[in-house]
Amino acid sequence: MRIAKNIKELNNYTGSNQTIGFVPTMGSLHEGHFSLVKEAILETPLTVVSLFVNPTQFNDKNDLKNYPRNVEYDLSRLDLILRKKDIVFIPDEKEIYPEPDTRTFNFGHLDKIMEGRNRPGHFNGVGQVVSKLFQIVKPTYAFFGEKDLQQLAVIRKLVQMLKIPIIIIGIPIVREPDGLAMSSRNQLLMKNERAEVPKIFKALTKATRLRGKNTVDEVRNKTIEEINKSQFLSVEYFEIVDEIDLLPIKNWDVNTNIFGCIAVKAGKIRVIDNIRF
Repeated sequence: MRIAKNIKELNNYTGSNQTIGFVPTMGSLHEGHFSLVKEAILETPLTVVSLFVNPTQFNDKNDLKNYPRNVEYDLSRLDLILRKKDIVFIPDEKEIYPEPDTRTFNFGHLDKIMEGRNRPGHFNGVGQVVSKLFQIVKPTYAFFGEKDLQQLAVIRKLVQMLKIPIIIIGIPIVREPDGLAMSSRNQLLMKNERAEVPKIFKALTKATRLRGKNTVDEVRNKTIEEINKSQFLSVEYFEIVDEIDLLPIKNWDVNTNIFGCIAVKAGKIRVIDNIRF
């Protein structure tokens, strides 16, 4: 693999008229990220992986400060997966934001529900960095994990709004053996919290079996109650939504896929997950 630390180096490596598969990340990589990278390698002749912790999507300065960073480890793992011609792009903040980005995006309701309600400004920051990275890398395909289902919807909206000629591909959630959705923040969990968080996926799985046997509200309330039984877990939200608009459904009779989306506080760490009903 090749490493580019600035846009000029990246352009020298990518050249022009190439089909590029792009995997934007904030580093601290895990098997979920690697599943995106492997898919990009399968689908495209040239893969670019970016490692950049984007400050504009953090509404909590402590969260930004504490976000796990391990570039040396990330590079060692990527070197085992990427081909010689593939590229890891590691820009600094000045490279991405030579001037403050004051753009504000109108994502409609998508950035105001669920994560948007709990993290104001987060998705606008996502829109800023993703649009900049798309402009820099110029990929044909971009790969994102379905664990961040709302982020995936926002990015698809962004591409549509800005008329960016990129195909967005969602990749299924990768889980630990005990069911916990892989996330860079999992390593920040305390030992007792880590022991409890698998209960989230167990409760989500149980919820899917209640479809049709209970009303939507009953399934929602039972799931929240089940998780909140743990002294280490506290549900911020659990919404049962349609796949297209991510708006809460009122009954099971809808003409689209249904997802259960959840955020849970485990100590100081937020754990998000979703499941298809």
